[in-house]
Amino acid sequence: MSSLFIGSGELRLIDCDSHVLEPADLWKNYLEEKFVDRAIRIEVDDGVEKLIIGEEVVLQGVLAGLGGAHLDKAKLFAPGMRYVDGCPPPSYDPAARVVQMDAWGVTQSLVFPTICILPFPTDDQALANAYCRAYNNWMADFTAQCGGRVWPVAIVNWYDAVGAADELERCVKLGFKGLFVPPETVANKRPGDSHFDRIWAICEESNLPACLHVVVRFSGSAVPFAEWHATSPGPIFGFGLGATGQMIPAITSMVTDGLFERFPKLKVVSVEAGAGYAPYLMDRLDAKYEVFSGMLPLKKKPSEYIRANCYFVAEPLERTVDMALELVGNENILWGSDYPHIDGLADVSVHPPQADLLSANAMRVFG
Repeated sequence: MSSLFIGSGELRLIDCDSHVLEPADLWKNYLEEKFVDRAIRIEVDDGVEKLIIGEEVVLQGVLAGLGGAHLDKAKLFAPGMRYVDGCPPPSYDPAARVVQMDAWGVTQSLVFPTICILPFPTDDQALANAYCRAYNNWMADFTAQCGGRVWPVAIVNWYDAVGAADELERCVKLGFKGLFVPPETVANKRPGDSHFDRIWAICEESNLPACLHVVVRFSGSAVPFAEWHATSPGPIFGFGLGATGQMIPAITSMVTDGLFERFPKLKVVSVEAGAGYAPYLMDRLDAKYEVFSGMLPLKKKPSEYIRANCYFVAEPLERTVDMALELVGNENILWGSDYPHIDGLADVSVHPPQADLLSANAMRVFG
């Protein structure tokens, strides 16, 4: 088939990377009373919007750019653009979301947060835990109005592994379909550190996929090529390279730290980095394994763990999907739009030619 996409009037596509844009008053409405005075919120100072998390300004003046798939990108960061301007109704209204999914021929959408993929700059772990609970409760209410069409992804506070595991257990009971995993070190611990084993055990026991999703960070391990970014190389550089710059070390460390030895049935999904990097990573790690295998506790080649435990969400316009299906595995590749983010699709009514297979894979992983 010559076209990258085909039109479809049928409900047959599963979108494994979509988002809500959280209402600005979500945390004021859903936080426990003792935390409401420190709610995540948007304040306006001299005409400039400021996103407040943990009583610190995390982002200002560019909040419309958290969404904006439907808008002219050159105008998104113009003075006067507000957060709400970048939020189309389906990004926060469940009824509008279902109507849009029907129009696009999308059966299910795996839905991630937006504000909650930003950093929580607080050492108050009780507050961070409360932020997560509030979002998860709101998302459960959102999902309940979508007739099973929206698959919610839980967020937890990774800086409190005990609290995170407790919240994950609660979300499993609420019917969440995935766990959001930031591709970064947390308090100098890699994702595969045994410190997080209770979280991984819950995922494995519940058959709940752990979703490594690209995050927005301004410092730390999740800022790849930091010194390059300091030279202001532009949005194509940042958006183009940041995703794999986060995913490659995260997945590699999971393999080399023996995470899949300890949890052989764990499912890890790479989201918003494409699928084309996966065969390269498998080959690269296997080549080094041949040299250093005597120094490692791994029983198999890295590619074997990746093929058995990892899944990759291909992106719109990605030409390497067929190659990834062949080299990674016919069941390992999914598809996602990143709607309604600034660099995602504004229209999902055209489907990839492999939509049936990719959606069957998504159903197998998440359904």
